[in-house]
Amino acid sequence: MIDLYTWSTPNGRKVSIMLEECGLAYRTHKVDIGKGEQFREEFVELNPNSKIPAIVDYDGPNGRAFKLFESGAILIYLAGKCGRFLPAGTRGKYKALQWLMFQMGGVGPMFGQTHHFLRAAKEPVPYAIERYSKETRRLYSVLNRRLAHRSFLAEEYSIADIATFPWVARHEWHKVELAEFPHVKRWFDAIAARPAVARGMAVPQ
Repeated sequence: MIDLYTWSTPNGRKVSIMLEECGLAYRTHKVDIGKGEQFREEFVELNPNSKIPAIVDYDGPNGRAFKLFESGAILIYLAGKCGRFLPAGTRGKYKALQWLMFQMGGVGPMFGQTHHFLRAAKEPVPYAIERYSKETRRLYSVLNRRLAHRSFLAEEYSIADIATFPWVARHEWHKVELAEFPHVKRWFDAIAARPAVARGMAVPQ
């Protein structure tokens, strides 16, 4: 059994999608970041950085409970645990990991800043809106080129796609029409049709 500490954000949904795709048994614990629950002492013990998601795998390495935070690290760990969604071959593995890192270092932070300045800033900051909106569209262009002649970001459906999908699912939040990026739209629609993805996107209830 795995305990998942999460909230309804793209980073949280990466892990719930992965758990559903792997068919692993898990319990969901809501951490309401709007109420600051991520700063409670019991959660800080799981993640000193006070960010969701975090997991506790009670059947971890050597059969012992194992705590883990950072969504990218959790995805890699779960891929190893279930033996899926990260190719075994060296070339395929590192192609998937490079696109996972593209999400972790680019898509997540930049899309997130766009969300913030368009939706949450107390007053408009035109420079920030322009800067992050332009970078968000540039990253969509990178994804669109990558997906022009392939079904997935790496050689097969992988944790790179699982990590990126929940951020693209908020395209309306950063004022991007997916029709402008047809290869991204085709990829997005195909992944959205996966039953495990639909279940994972509904977590937490």
